[in-house]
Amino acid sequence: MFDNPVRTTDKFFTVLAVNNHLQHPRLGLAIAKKQIARAVARNRIKRTIRESFRLRRHQLDSLDIVVLARRDAGKAAQELLRSSLERHWQKLADRCGIYS
Repeated sequence: MFDNPVRTTDKFFTVLAVNNHLQHPRLGLAIAKKQIARAVARNRIKRTIRESFRLRRHQLDSLDIVVLARRDAGKAAQELLRSSLERHWQKLADRCGIYS
């Protein structure tokens, strides 16, 4: 996964993606305690990522995706995280040629 992924980064997340040979996308989360100290904040971020992925999964066909949270994500508003993830999903779809 970490050898040669398609990568998108902003101040909240780093998202890595590679094509898989399945008919559906898969999501992995790496929300480090070192980056986001409070468990409540880590869980909120994980819920936000999963929900955003669930809503877009039909458009992200055949990708393995890992989302790494950055320090600023712990203090960001929910709406900022959602819009950041939407931009990441769109960039991944464009770069991996999934849909137009």
